[in-house]
Amino acid sequence: MKQAVLYVCHGSRLPKACQEAIEFIESVKPKVNVSIQEISFLELSSPTIEDGFKNCVNKGATHIAVVPLLLLTAAHAKQDIPKEVRHVAKNYPHVKLTYGRPIGVHPNMTDILIDKIKEVTTLSSFSTGIIVGRGSSDSEVVTDLKTIATSLQTNSNLSAVHACFLTAAQPKFESFIEEIYHSDVQSIVIIPYLLFTGVLKREIDTAIKKYDWKNRDISICAYLAPHPSLIDVFLERVEEALQNKQEQFSFMGDKCDVTTAY
Repeated sequence: MKQAVLYVCHGSRLPKACQEAIEFIESVKPKVNVSIQEISFLELSSPTIEDGFKNCVNKGATHIAVVPLLLLTAAHAKQDIPKEVRHVAKNYPHVKLTYGRPIGVHPNMTDILIDKIKEVTTLSSFSTGIIVGRGSSDSEVVTDLKTIATSLQTNSNLSAVHACFLTAAQPKFESFIEEIYHSDVQSIVIIPYLLFTGVLKREIDTAIKKYDWKNRDISICAYLAPHPSLIDVFLERVEEALQNKQEQFSFMGDKCDVTTAY
């Protein structure tokens, strides 16, 4: 048996975002006791999943743990990545596969968000937090981000924490920030729930700049990576897929039953 890890990042049109993803994975690699570790991107960037898979096999891999670098569980994790992996794996029937889960709802994420807030402002009982996610038509994404928002409010000094989305889910960030603008809230903390820089971070910045906030206090946190605790959480996901206890993280037949991993 020769084990490999294939990391799957989302990909971006912005070279800086792709480079940040690569740097994040490179910081993870030395902590994973596996000789073959390859980076790939789902879309918009290279190397592709097919490239990464072939590189693993060409280096002698007989077992590959495919681990997505994604914050929440939606179509990319449940459908797009498994579909592409299955397509490539048909050419290598001797290779055994496991499939890791996204970062998802994890206790450490609340502490990471609190640290991100402290980087730009003071935690205050007068402040309202707004967590801004990418968004998805998958209801699990909405539920998970609201769970994280609730945890942040419980464990911080913020008066309220709301979850909203840039695309495909409600409430939409643009509508919500307009509502906040017309409210009497004087102190606002915007928390982009994004791993790296990119087009979506720019959308958040642009939406906020549309309004004249005058003397109101509005702070925008940095995106989440490369926070050390985030690296630790991702390492947990890698180890889960490698150890594959109780066959929870296996590709099964012609499908990947991702739900068994949660």
